[in-house]
Amino acid sequence: MTVVTTIEQLEAIYGFPGEASTVKVSDRVTPAYRSMMDKSPFVALATCGPEGLDCSPRGDAPGFVRVHDEKTLMMPDRRGNNRCDSLRNIVRDPRIALLYLIPGSGSTLRVNGRAHLSADPALLDSFKTEGRAPRTVIVMAVEEIYFQCARAIVRSDLWNSEKHVNPKSLPTPGQILACMSDNTVGGEQYDREWPERARQTMW
Repeated sequence: MTVVTTIEQLEAIYGFPGEASTVKVSDRVTPAYRSMMDKSPFVALATCGPEGLDCSPRGDAPGFVRVHDEKTLMMPDRRGNNRCDSLRNIVRDPRIALLYLIPGSGSTLRVNGRAHLSADPALLDSFKTEGRAPRTVIVMAVEEIYFQCARAIVRSDLWNSEKHVNPKSLPTPGQILACMSDNTVGGEQYDREWPERARQTMW
């Protein structure tokens, strides 16, 4: 097995990026990148901490990551499982990255920067949905932003509904929990009650 261990080896294999790969990089939100953000209902949030890396899905109405100004993004932390993996990481290491997906578009958007958590009452109130405010807001200082070309989306055929997996072919959350807990958590009742539980705790 040949293991690549140096940047020189890597460059010998791949060469160097072309102009189109570098000229697209900005240190602030441009009008074009703003338009992509405003249409995206989903981002993957990557953080790092003493235990390692974490990547968390975040979704809401299109444009839910608020562009406060050209150097600042704000994302509400909606209700979840209270593990707080991403939030614990941000408190200890501010480095974060976002990957925006836009349904139907091959282009994705990558944003790197540093963040902190805000529990300012007025800010939380500004993110209310159906009368419920988030408990914190992730405030991100943009350091680098650029679009990613469509190859990954094209190769994966991600938006092709004919290629969508039948959910019934996958294990359910209740089945996974039951298996992992020796049937002390999860099961059919968990799956049966989840839609109503989710409806009541969505925001």
